[in-house]
Amino acid sequence: MIKITFPDSSVREYNKGITGLEIAKSLSNSLAKEVVSISVDSEVWDLTRPIRTDASIKLHKFDDKEGKHAFWHSSAHLMAEALESLYPGMKFGIGPAIDNGFYYDVDPGEGVVITDADLPRIEDKMKELAAQKNEYIREDINKGDVLKLFEKKGDNYKTELISELEDGTITLYRQGNFTDLCRGPHLPDTSQIKAIKLLSIAGAYWRGDEKRKQLTRIYGITFPKQKMLEEYLVFLEEAKARDHRKIGKELELFTFSPTVGMGLPLWLPKGAALRERLQDFLKRVQRKYGYELVMTPHIGHKQLYVTSGHYEKYGKDSFQPIRTPQEGEEYLLKPMNCPHHCEIYKSKPRSYRDLPIRMAEFGTVYRYEMSGELHGLTRVRGFTQDDAHIFCRPDQLKDEFKKVIDIILYIFRILDFEDFITQVSLRDKEDKSKYIGTDENWEKAERAILEATEEKGLNTYVEYGEAAFYGPKLDFMVKDALGRSWQLGTIQVDYNLPDRFELEYVGSDDQRHRPVMIHRAPFGSMERFVAVLIEHTAGKFPLWLNPDQVVVLPISEKFNDYAKKVLNFLNNYDIRTLVDLRNEKIGKKIRESELKRIPYLLIVGEKEMSEGTVAVRKQGEGDQGSMKLEDFAIFIQKEIEKQTADK
Repeated sequence: MIKITFPDSSVREYNKGITGLEIAKSLSNSLAKEVVSISVDSEVWDLTRPIRTDASIKLHKFDDKEGKHAFWHSSAHLMAEALESLYPGMKFGIGPAIDNGFYYDVDPGEGVVITDADLPRIEDKMKELAAQKNEYIREDINKGDVLKLFEKKGDNYKTELISELEDGTITLYRQGNFTDLCRGPHLPDTSQIKAIKLLSIAGAYWRGDEKRKQLTRIYGITFPKQKMLEEYLVFLEEAKARDHRKIGKELELFTFSPTVGMGLPLWLPKGAALRERLQDFLKRVQRKYGYELVMTPHIGHKQLYVTSGHYEKYGKDSFQPIRTPQEGEEYLLKPMNCPHHCEIYKSKPRSYRDLPIRMAEFGTVYRYEMSGELHGLTRVRGFTQDDAHIFCRPDQLKDEFKKVIDIILYIFRILDFEDFITQVSLRDKEDKSKYIGTDENWEKAERAILEATEEKGLNTYVEYGEAAFYGPKLDFMVKDALGRSWQLGTIQVDYNLPDRFELEYVGSDDQRHRPVMIHRAPFGSMERFVAVLIEHTAGKFPLWLNPDQVVVLPISEKFNDYAKKVLNFLNNYDIRTLVDLRNEKIGKKIRESELKRIPYLLIVGEKEMSEGTVAVRKQGEGDQGSMKLEDFAIFIQKEIEKQTADK
């Protein structure tokens, strides 16, 4: 017998070799129909895999993140089986589960092109295969045998992947007539996949290398119920309507130019104004918390990033070095602000009395993202971080960390990001090769984050293997108006860069000590934050933030002079106002101003001019009645004060 511990700490005994599916059935037949995977001692397994030792378990349904992963990973294999059936000789790259569904990179072969018109036929084949209730069978296999299998099949992509794996760690999964190299986990069988939709086709270079063959990437999504798919397709339509690229173009916020370069956004006047207000807002908050602004160059000597460790970890993914006329001298476009801030700290002697030192910068950095990974403002090659670094004594670390949490929570309240959880990202428990620094420093840094989040009462979960290479971090995962999760705001604890840059302060004991460094970015990057804000609000920004707060609409040319008077009056109150003097019907002016998401529309005609008033319309709410000019100005100011007051 073995002892199985459940999430509520209860313990039951089962026969050795019992599976997760059998455990679910022992609890409830209805539960057994809903579960799709199981965590065994925090590792996600197939439900059909035997458990042979005492273990702590958690059963996952489709609604769980782990459940979706197994469901969509299994669906990728089902799609691959359908493709192999319809296109004999097809070769397969990788087919992972992603946040919303799955994809598979495939090589259809010479002269074969898969288009959107082919997707319904592939869907139908997937449904046919799913109905066969074929089991997903896991098999441990040695490296030599699996190489022979895929060499015989002629699948050079799989053999390349296999050649990099260690013998004794390789598993296959089989279902129906399809066999794939895979770690799993998967569903017990294909019958749980009830609703299928293939969404799109794109090109993807093999292993992200533009010098290698471009494969066909097919995206799809599946659900255990048809109703869930129908709801998701409605969600997709709403997401399209909120796409920041579409709204950004409509509102004239930003643009891209192939002449300037891919992934390098150009901010238009209204977008620049929006961004400046966000920066001014954060600057005010930072001043309250004792931050000082610094500025650093857009490039740095290569040795700076060698010292920091960024070149070793990210050099191959960065823009190539800039070679100067001086022999052997190389510079890099700045990939990170933190090494520059370390040098600012190092520019003069520091005492324990000087700490903490909080320096902030809206610093633009550059990363060479693959062209296929670029996406509007959310994935770019040049972006501005709302970056800050706190240099403090070890005894100040936890309090400083908690103050940064306060800043991020304040920003979220003001911008109505109310639904969020926090992720504590720690080192991989097994593979520590990805990280720099001593175990002792990592343990101190991780303990400080865990204690701070507990003391602040945050809704937190832990992810191992997601830490930055120099330290653990706390990430804020925010849900937008459509329920999508975005990583906004990060705080990182770092004992390692102070070591690498030999940063010091003189303590009260007159000895030299290393400061601890906190990396902090509440927005993350201005580009990505604006993209998320656009999609969260559908472009209807809070009044205080909107580039244009009011538009004055005269009903005919006779009232243009009065409209200009209203414009000047409101501008004197620092209310950002436009006037539409076009010789167009008032109905058209109202419709176009609504489409521009301008919060308040002021209609002026004979009555308004004679009484010194404006007829007020509010975006999305219609007629608000008539107001005296001064009353309207005070009304707007009070609304802004209410929106920006601490909640």
